[in-house]
Amino acid sequence: MINKLKRRIFWIIQIPLSLIVIGMIILFTSYTYKDIISSSVMFMDRIDGREEIREENKNNKPKDFEGEKVFEDSKINNNKINSNDKFSFDIEGIYKLEIKENEITRESNDVVDEVRNYALEISKQNSEEGFIGNYVYKVRKFGTNVKEITMMENENAISRLNHTFIMMTVLGISIIVIIYIIAKNISKLIVKPVEESFEKQKQFVSDASHELKTPLAVIEANADVLQSKQGDSKWLGYIQNEVQSMNKLVNDLLVLAKMENTNTINKQKFNISKEVEMSVAVFESMIYEKNITLETNIDENIIFNGDSEDIKHIISILLDNAIKHTEKGNKIIVNFEKEKNDVKIEVKNQGEPIAEEDRERIFERFYRIDKARNRSEKRYGLGLSIAKSIVDKYKGTIKANSKDGYTSFVVRINDK
Repeated sequence: MINKLKRRIFWIIQIPLSLIVIGMIILFTSYTYKDIISSSVMFMDRIDGREEIREENKNNKPKDFEGEKVFEDSKINNNKINSNDKFSFDIEGIYKLEIKENEITRESNDVVDEVRNYALEISKQNSEEGFIGNYVYKVRKFGTNVKEITMMENENAISRLNHTFIMMTVLGISIIVIIYIIAKNISKLIVKPVEESFEKQKQFVSDASHELKTPLAVIEANADVLQSKQGDSKWLGYIQNEVQSMNKLVNDLLVLAKMENTNTINKQKFNISKEVEMSVAVFESMIYEKNITLETNIDENIIFNGDSEDIKHIISILLDNAIKHTEKGNKIIVNFEKEKNDVKIEVKNQGEPIAEEDRERIFERFYRIDKARNRSEKRYGLGLSIAKSIVDKYKGTIKANSKDGYTSFVVRINDK
């Protein structure tokens, strides 16, 4: 319980702060990316403007008043573009290409194959500007199927972006690690008073249970002596009945204290199938007396590496619980099988369903759904809590479910 509380506090601190850090890194990196793109595109626009003016003055032709640039169709013969179809664009490191229907129809001087391949790749995308390889590019569309792509070699800008990305990633990981350490320590600090109080409570329960065993044994022995001398008496019957109930409660408390004080498992390989069969056989007389039908489906010869006493405890608790909640003439089903790496124990009984809101809480100590009925039957709400403590030692799961008139408890544990 304490470890679960620590983990919950840890994640409450870790997740929001880590998301904030990641968000800030993404925002900063995105801003840097857009800034580099914008400055590069702005530079290309200025160059583009000067070249257009130069071309206009050279040809003494005004630009299209609608702002739409019109190119004449040209043909590529033998993968070569006619010199008349080239852009008058001679700035080193900046290239301009016109692409129509996935074919290069016009390009500037000194365009290499790498640039052509990149341009064709860009033409298939919807982005208007960005990075590709070592180039910054911008795209202008004319009509429905003509694209003019300007590419500028800018290793410094790309290197700067990569450096920023690496730096921010390292910084982000470092901050998240620092948050992890802080969250770990804060969760321990917050839980420490609760942990100390819980440890004292566990110690008190353990000590009190041990101390109660002696007077209960004396009371039971004296009641038996009185009964042998004076015969049966309803008053002695009351005493013996309550002593038995108290003995069961004390034993349950001692078992629970033992489970919580140690997480170690005395592991050894044993035939778990036979252990399940024998544990079920112990309850056959109780089931017969209550006129309940018992059905078992137990896979044979499954070897398990664990403590056989733990398996006995689980079966005993689940079967005892099923018998108590099964009316005369109804059925109890015990299923046991190997499921991948886990062994699965399922105990089902016909009876009243467990409300959905109670299905998690029934594993809490002293929690009882029907308090009046459990009090009359001398039940204290510790059995399922003990079963869960055992299952937790194996890092397994125990779940309750109600469906089709049956209430089932399913345990999954493995021996890894």
